[in-house]
Amino acid sequence: QLQLVESGGGLVQPGGSLTLSCVASGNPFESYPIAWFRQAPGKEREGVSCISSSDGGNTPYYADSVKGRFTISRDNTEKTVFLQMNSLKPEDTSVYFCAAYHPYSRCSFNFQEYHVWGQGTQVTVSS
Repeated sequence: QLQLVESGGGLVQPGGSLTLSCVASGNPFESYPIAWFRQAPGKEREGVSCISSSDGGNTPYYADSVKGRFTISRDNTEKTVFLQMNSLKPEDTSVYFCAAYHPYSRCSFNFQEYHVWGQGTQVTVSS
Protein backbone atom coordinates (compact mmCIF):
# COMPACT_ATOMS: atom_id res chain seq x y z
CA GLN A 1 0.00 0.00 0.00
CA LEU A 2 1.13 3.51 -0.74
CA GLN A 3 1.95 6.32 1.65
CA LEU A 4 1.67 9.87 0.32
CA VAL A 5 3.31 13.16 1.33
CA GLU A 6 2.34 16.52 -0.17
CA SER A 7 4.44 19.67 -0.37
CA GLY A 8 4.55 22.97 -2.22
CA GLY A 9 1.72 24.92 -0.67
CA GLY A 10 2.04 28.52 0.41
CA LEU A 11 0.76 32.06 0.09
CA VAL A 12 0.39 33.48 -3.40
CA GLN A 13 -1.26 36.56 -4.88
CA PRO A 14 -4.29 36.25 -7.15
CA GLY A 15 -3.14 35.41 -10.66
CA GLY A 16 -0.02 33.70 -9.35
CA SER A 17 1.18 30.12 -9.65
CA LEU A 18 2.16 27.24 -7.39
CA THR A 19 3.22 23.66 -8.01
CA LEU A 20 2.22 20.99 -5.53
CA SER A 21 4.06 17.69 -5.25
CA CYS A 22 2.79 14.35 -3.97
CA VAL A 23 5.60 11.89 -3.23
CA ALA A 24 4.72 8.25 -2.71
CA SER A 25 6.40 5.36 -1.02
CA GLY A 26 5.37 1.81 -1.84
CA ASN A 27 4.57 -0.12 -4.97
CA PRO A 28 3.25 -0.48 -7.58
CA PHE A 29 3.04 3.33 -7.81
CA GLU A 30 2.62 3.40 -11.58
CA SER A 31 -0.52 1.26 -11.30
CA TYR A 32 -2.37 3.66 -9.00
CA PRO A 33 -4.49 6.54 -10.22
CA ILE A 34 -3.65 9.53 -8.02
CA ALA A 35 -6.10 12.32 -7.26
CA TRP A 36 -5.89 15.78 -5.77
CA PHE A 37 -8.69 16.98 -3.51
CA ARG A 38 -9.11 20.21 -1.62
CA GLN A 39 -11.11 21.24 1.40
CA ALA A 40 -11.87 24.75 2.58
CA PRO A 41 -13.16 25.46 6.11
CA GLY A 42 -16.79 24.49 6.45
CA LYS A 43 -16.92 22.91 3.01
CA GLU A 44 -16.94 19.33 1.78
CA ARG A 45 -13.81 17.85 0.30
CA GLU A 46 -13.92 18.25 -3.48
CA GLY A 47 -12.04 16.57 -6.27
CA VAL A 48 -9.72 18.85 -8.22
CA SER A 49 -7.78 16.61 -10.57
CA CYS A 50 -6.85 12.99 -11.13
CA ILE A 51 -4.31 11.20 -13.28
CA SER A 52 -4.87 7.62 -14.33
CA SER A 53 -2.38 4.81 -13.94
CA SER A 54 0.22 4.18 -16.61
CA ASP A 55 -1.94 1.28 -17.84
CA GLY A 56 -4.68 3.88 -18.26
CA GLY A 57 -2.42 6.09 -20.32
CA ASN A 58 -1.61 8.64 -17.60
CA THR A 59 -4.83 10.38 -18.62
CA PRO A 60 -5.59 13.62 -16.74
CA TYR A 61 -9.01 14.63 -15.47
CA TYR A 62 -10.03 18.03 -14.09
CA ALA A 63 -12.92 19.56 -12.22
CA ASP A 64 -14.66 22.28 -14.24
CA SER A 65 -13.56 24.88 -11.69
CA VAL A 66 -9.86 24.35 -12.49
CA LYS A 67 -9.94 23.24 -16.12
CA GLY A 68 -7.55 25.33 -18.20
CA ARG A 69 -5.69 26.60 -15.12
CA PHE A 70 -4.35 23.44 -13.43
CA THR A 71 -2.19 20.71 -14.95
CA ILE A 72 -1.58 17.31 -13.38
CA SER A 73 1.36 15.10 -14.30
CA ARG A 74 3.27 12.15 -12.89
CA ASP A 75 6.85 10.94 -12.82
CA ASN A 76 6.75 7.22 -12.09
CA THR A 77 10.54 7.02 -11.73
CA GLU A 78 10.40 9.55 -8.88
CA LYS A 79 7.02 8.24 -7.63
CA THR A 80 5.71 11.79 -7.71
CA VAL A 81 2.53 13.45 -8.96
CA PHE A 82 2.58 17.19 -9.62
CA LEU A 83 -0.24 19.71 -9.70
CA GLN A 84 0.76 22.88 -11.54
CA MET A 85 -1.69 25.63 -10.58
CA ASN A 86 -1.79 28.82 -12.65
CA SER A 87 -4.05 31.90 -12.60
CA LEU A 88 -4.90 31.22 -8.98
CA LYS A 89 -8.02 32.78 -7.51
CA PRO A 90 -8.98 33.51 -3.89
CA GLU A 91 -11.57 30.74 -4.14
CA ASP A 92 -8.75 28.24 -4.71
CA THR A 93 -7.71 28.78 -1.09
CA SER A 94 -7.91 25.38 0.62
CA VAL A 95 -5.94 22.54 2.11
CA TYR A 96 -4.91 20.33 -0.80
CA PHE A 97 -4.59 16.56 -0.38
CA CYS A 98 -3.39 13.84 -2.69
CA ALA A 99 -5.06 10.46 -2.46
CA ALA A 100 -5.11 6.92 -3.82
CA TYR A 101 -7.32 3.86 -3.36
CA HIS A 102 -6.70 0.75 -5.44
CA PRO A 103 -4.18 -0.09 -8.13
CA TYR A 104 -5.56 -0.69 -11.61
CA SER A 105 -8.69 1.27 -10.70
CA ARG A 106 -10.23 4.20 -12.55
CA CYS A 107 -9.97 7.88 -11.66
CA SER A 108 -12.72 9.13 -9.40
CA PHE A 109 -13.69 12.42 -7.75
CA ASN A 110 -15.66 10.66 -5.02
CA PHE A 111 -13.52 11.20 -1.92
CA GLN A 112 -15.30 8.40 -0.07
CA GLU A 113 -13.69 5.84 -2.39
CA TYR A 114 -10.18 6.84 -1.29
CA HIS A 115 -8.47 5.34 1.74
CA VAL A 116 -4.86 6.52 1.31
CA TRP A 117 -4.37 10.22 2.01
CA GLY A 118 -1.49 12.58 2.50
CA GLN A 119 -1.40 15.03 5.39
CA GLY A 120 -2.38 18.00 3.23
CA THR A 121 -0.70 21.26 2.26
CA GLN A 122 -2.24 24.71 2.68
CA VAL A 123 -2.70 26.95 -0.35
CA THR A 124 -3.72 30.54 0.34
CA VAL A 125 -4.51 32.95 -2.49
CA SER A 126 -4.69 36.49 -1.19
CA SER A 127 -3.39 39.96 -1.89
